[in-house]
Amino acid sequence: MARMKFLCDSDRCIECNACSTVCKNEHGVPWGILRRRVVTINDGGPGEKSIATSCMHCTDAPCIAVCPVNCIYQTDIGIVLHNKDICIGCGYCFYACPFGAPQYPQASNFGSRGKMDKCTYCAGGPEKPGSEAEYKKYGRNRIAEGKLPLCAEVCSTRALLAGDGDIVSQIYRERIVRRGYGAGAWGWSTAYYSSQAVQG
Repeated sequence: MARMKFLCDSDRCIECNACSTVCKNEHGVPWGILRRRVVTINDGGPGEKSIATSCMHCTDAPCIAVCPVNCIYQTDIGIVLHNKDICIGCGYCFYACPFGAPQYPQASNFGSRGKMDKCTYCAGGPEKPGSEAEYKKYGRNRIAEGKLPLCAEVCSTRALLAGDGDIVSQIYRERIVRRGYGAGAWGWSTAYYSSQAVQG
């Protein structure tokens, strides 16, 4: 069965923030919360790279492991979702996540920061798909409509990839081979890939 994943190609990301903006607009995300954000490393210097980051819907998600009320769960296609009705705002998931995905609408003390919010991979939540209640709490359910997350669909350079993890990784592998570098870190020459491309 397919497992849905995100991948951001830092060589293609141009830091336009379209993914972040469209996510906020599509789902009515509360002020102060960004389900997806663009991070730039070495900003303005040599080797500058940008990457769009959000919940990466980990296969073995640490947020699920630490949640004391089991409000975070994983669907059968690998999307990590949460149930705002039982979230107690403890912040364990916030500290466990290496991507800083879980966020809270209020910067206050333990238990009073509100219900956690995070990227839903445009898959809504535990309510009936497409219902008003689901939209109000989690935003639009594009997965139920047979579509990919909107952030990936609007990416003009196709830096942000979303979908079946096997297909996403295959696309990225093909890009690396075409670029003629990346594998050099492992001591392989691009001549090997060129010869394989001619033979294959």
